[in-house]
Amino acid sequence: MTEGNFVDYVKMYVTSGNGGKGSMHLHREKFVTKGGPDGGDGGRGGHVIIRGNENLWTLLHLKFKKHVQAGHGEHGSKSRSTGADGQDEYIDVPLGTVVRDAESNDILFEITEHNQEKIVVEGGMGGLGNWHFRTSTNQTPRYAQPGIPKQEKEILMELKVLADVGLVGFPNAGKSTLLSVITSAKPKIADYEFTTLKPNLGIVQYRDFQTFVMADIPGIIEGAAEGKGLGHYFLRHIERNSILLFLIPADAKDIKKQYDILLDELRRYNPEMLDKDRLIAISKCDMLDDELKAELKVELDKELPIDYMFISSVAQQGITELKDKLWKMLN
Repeated sequence: MTEGNFVDYVKMYVTSGNGGKGSMHLHREKFVTKGGPDGGDGGRGGHVIIRGNENLWTLLHLKFKKHVQAGHGEHGSKSRSTGADGQDEYIDVPLGTVVRDAESNDILFEITEHNQEKIVVEGGMGGLGNWHFRTSTNQTPRYAQPGIPKQEKEILMELKVLADVGLVGFPNAGKSTLLSVITSAKPKIADYEFTTLKPNLGIVQYRDFQTFVMADIPGIIEGAAEGKGLGHYFLRHIERNSILLFLIPADAKDIKKQYDILLDELRRYNPEMLDKDRLIAISKCDMLDDELKAELKVELDKELPIDYMFISSVAQQGITELKDKLWKMLN
C-alpha cells in the first residue's frame, strides 16, 4: 500500500432515521359504518452501525464520505398494518478502529473483531397506532403516537494499527530499511529524517509457512508525547503492538541515552506501553569491525537493562537471528 493511501483518521456526520407515525385509522367497510380503531404502529427508523472488517487495512474508503444517513421508518396504516422499518446503514472499518464523539472526544467504543457490530446512532422508535389506546370508556380513540425523532452525531474514527511487532526509533534509524529486508513491503527509503510519514505494515515470513506482522512507525523525536513532530499522530499506532523493537543505529553517540529517551516518550504518552515485551536491535552494525563490536558489547552489557542484538539490514547480518528471537517472544 502506498503511503498516500494510508488514511487513519476520519471525521463523519451520522444521522439515524425517524420512527414512523402510528395510524389513527378507524375501521370502515361495507355494512360497517362505525368500526373500531385499527391503526397500525409506525416502523423503526434505521440505525447507523459500525462493523469490523478484517479485509480492510485503512480508512481510505471513508475519506470523502462525510455524511451517512439511515432510512426513515414508514408510517402505520389501516388494518393494524405496521410500517416498514427504515434501512440500516453499515460503515465497514478495519480492526483496531477507535470511534469517538467529536464534540466531547470521549471514546464510544473500539472495533477489534471481524463482523463486530456497534450501533453509533439508534433509529427512532415507531409510534403506536390508535388500536393500542382503546378502552372500555374510549372505544374510538382518535389519536396515535408520533414516531421518535432521529439522532445526529459527529464522530471521529481513528485507526490504531494492529501488528505483532512495532518498530520504535528516532528518524533515520533504519526502520524502513529493516522492514523492506525482513518483509516484502516496499516502504519509501531515503537518507533524510522523516522519510516515513505514515505507518507501513509488512508480513514477516517465518519457518514452516508461519508469519507475523511488523509495523514501521514514523520516527520519534524528543517531546513527541507533547505532540512535537508527528507526536500523537503515530504514538497511538504503537499502543496495539505486542512487542516493541527499539532500533538504534550503531553510530549513535550514546545508545543507552537514545533508548532512555524513546522509553520516556512512550511512558509519558501511555505508561501501559512499558508493560509490553521489548527488544533492542543495534542497526547499521556493518560499519563496525570485530574489535569495535567487542568493545561496544562490553559497554552495552553493563548499561542496557534488556536483551539487544546486532543487525545490519543492508549486509543481511543478524536478520535470521532477529526473526528467531521475535518469534520466540511472540509465542
